Amino acid sequence: MVTDHYEVLGVSRDASEDEIKKAYRRLARQLHPDVNPSEDAAERFKLVTHAYDVLSDADSRRRYDMGGDQNGNGGFGGFGGFGDIFETFFGGGGARAARPRSRRERGQDALVRVTLDLGDVVFGVHRDIEVDTAVLCETCQGSCCAEGTSPVTCDICRGSGHVQQQVRSLLGNVITTAPCGSCEGFGTMIPFPCQTCNGQGRVRSRRTVGLDIPAGVETGLRLQLPGSGEVGRAGGPNGDLYVEVTVTPHPRFSREGDDLLATLEVAMSDAILGATTTIESLDGPVELEIRQGLQSGDVLTIKGRGVTPLRGSQRGDLRVGVQVLTPTKLDHKERQLIEDFAQRTKAPGPRLAEFHQGLFSKLRDRFRG
Repeated sequence: MVTDHYEVLGVSRDASEDEIKKAYRRLARQLHPDVNPSEDAAERFKLVTHAYDVLSDADSRRRYDMGGDQNGNGGFGGFGGFGDIFETFFGGGGARAARPRSRRERGQDALVRVTLDLGDVVFGVHRDIEVDTAVLCETCQGSCCAEGTSPVTCDICRGSGHVQQQVRSLLGNVITTAPCGSCEGFGTMIPFPCQTCNGQGRVRSRRTVGLDIPAGVETGLRLQLPGSGEVGRAGGPNGDLYVEVTVTPHPRFSREGDDLLATLEVAMSDAILGATTTIESLDGPVELEIRQGLQSGDVLTIKGRGVTPLRGSQRGDLRVGVQVLTPTKLDHKERQLIEDFAQRTKAPGPRLAEFHQGLFSKLRDRFRG
């Protein structure tokens, strides 16, 4: 007998996979032999199951829609028998899939924070970090058992780690599995746990971890040390250690990318006549040439005195923004000299300049390159 699989399931031909699955489950609950023992229900259940087998597989459904045979020329995309039905409704594969848990577990990751100054960021630094963590129990070496003893098979689950129980459902009595409450699913019991670690295979301890912090790190960056976190239960593998960096502000320098920024106050006479001065960089004293006619907002660049990038070797620059200091208190002779200078140079009076060329613009863009 030729049937329309969509009609059998009571769905439209453009039904989604989820709609097809829901329709099948609804009909299966009504027609399953354990719920409805009539012969008519058994035949309809076979038709419903076969229709679902074809329509639940994308390839066989496509071939069926294109005029293929009742099997869609494909294998079963859904359930292969009554056992698979139970798996769909109640999860897992029943007792066949039950396996005891392993006592060995991976340890948790740990997070510590380290504070650096700007010099550490420029050159990199080695730090010894104190970590409060879990380490392997030296008494039992992770076995969790007292000396001379070992785990024994659980009498309740007989080593499977699971117990079976019967549950009534719409499909009748169904046997399900659950972790054994006596052994917590491990399949074994530890009658004589190690007194040092209380049967955990690990103890809390404080240890020192050496860390080479590379140059170029910045606040918020996390460095990962694989295998340096907590040891797992029963001697399981260590987790990872993460070190989060915080960089404290420097009183004279700030950072912009791989460059260092600073501000240099220059006397008006030095700005006019030019001079040579020495400034303290993070590398030590550096000689800096102040050219004649220097203006407030000008930037002097010292190559290679910035930060070494995290991935690379070419250091950034030290960029020094200039602030020309104007005297605020002049005696009579100093004032006379300035007035004579103004007369000689015939300097124009104050005026508005183009915005992008004015002093405000220079100050705004001082450290932008």
